[in-house]
Amino acid sequence: MTTTRKFLRLPAVIEATGWSRATIWRKVKAGVLPAPIPIGPKSIAWDAEEIAQWQQRCIHASRGSS
Repeated sequence: MTTTRKFLRLPAVIEATGWSRATIWRKVKAGVLPAPIPIGPKSIAWDAEEIAQWQQRCIHASRGSS
């Protein structure tokens, strides 16, 4: 069975990361933050699960966990 994935638009990613729009794009370009997914001809969004996993990696790194 396929599970439904949630997409986050840029304002939600800004809220989740605390970063500005410009910083988000710099982090995506640097490979720090997952890249967005095209969801339409002029629309993009981030996979909510990928953002959650990135947040977990940040938490583990800050706590010295592996």
